[in-house]
Amino acid sequence: MTPATSLFTPVEADLRLLADNLKQLVGNRHPILFAAAEHLFGAGGKRIRPAIVLLISRATMLEQDITPRHRRLAEITEMIHTASLVHDDVVDESDVRRGVPTVHSLFGNRIAILAGDFLFAQSSWYLANLDNLEVVKLLSEVIMDLATGEIQQGLNRFDAGISIETYIEKSYYKTASLIANSSKAAGLLSEVSRETVEHLYSYGRHFGIAFQIVDDILDFTSTTDTLGKPVGSDLKSGNLTAPVLFALAEKPSLEALIDREFAQEGDLEQALALIQDSQGIQQARELAAQHAKLAIEHLAVLPPSESHQALINIAEYTLSRLY
Repeated sequence: MTPATSLFTPVEADLRLLADNLKQLVGNRHPILFAAAEHLFGAGGKRIRPAIVLLISRATMLEQDITPRHRRLAEITEMIHTASLVHDDVVDESDVRRGVPTVHSLFGNRIAILAGDFLFAQSSWYLANLDNLEVVKLLSEVIMDLATGEIQQGLNRFDAGISIETYIEKSYYKTASLIANSSKAAGLLSEVSRETVEHLYSYGRHFGIAFQIVDDILDFTSTTDTLGKPVGSDLKSGNLTAPVLFALAEKPSLEALIDREFAQEGDLEQALALIQDSQGIQQARELAAQHAKLAIEHLAVLPPSESHQALINIAEYTLSRLY
């Protein structure tokens, strides 16, 4: 299987620059925030979101180099993503992410929440300085969507009655909105046609949904070491994802376990066994593949280039993580 980073070859140098810049953007004025930023931006994340922004920037600017505004957009995208992770980890009470201690486990909840707020505020400030009202509107909407998705997830905990449509909507808010809107924003900064801009948005939307479904499947099929968190932790916390929703249709006894929030000993293990014994994981795989395929189809508007091919490869790689 291709390691994720080798997919980013056309923007490797851009991503190195981005990593250095992110630490500087947070600034040295706040020692604790700087320490949190060093920790966050050095945590070896996949950088998939800024990579997509940079690849779209290069794929739409074939005749010339990408502009400082494209680079800043990629940085803003990673700052928004990171801010949301810091807050998510507080909400989920996660002590570890990607095998690295979370900000709140190192610095406490109060600092973690303020660090997340600071990153959101700072990304908004840099966003305003792009001097492009449409891009500002798109990424401001993303920040609202992230909160909407988190609230929706909180309200739907242990609700076995939610539909796949509701799950996809939540996945859009929590994951795909940032990828879709930052992809669209990169196209706007490249001044491509309105039609192309909409295709770039759709690429990001379908890719983001596929990416989230794959993540949700890995919660059942991966190992604790690979995930950097316990297997089945989404289910345990009442976050019902695609494999569970598909399994519920096939295994009615699963509903009773969810309704009582796995209160009795062995409930969670029994629920995991029922999901494994159902077609739920396979059906979720098919749903992810459907969205990845749609994402790739929307790239047809771009001329052939190394960056265009990399965008296709990233969508295919997302599915290959399942095997």
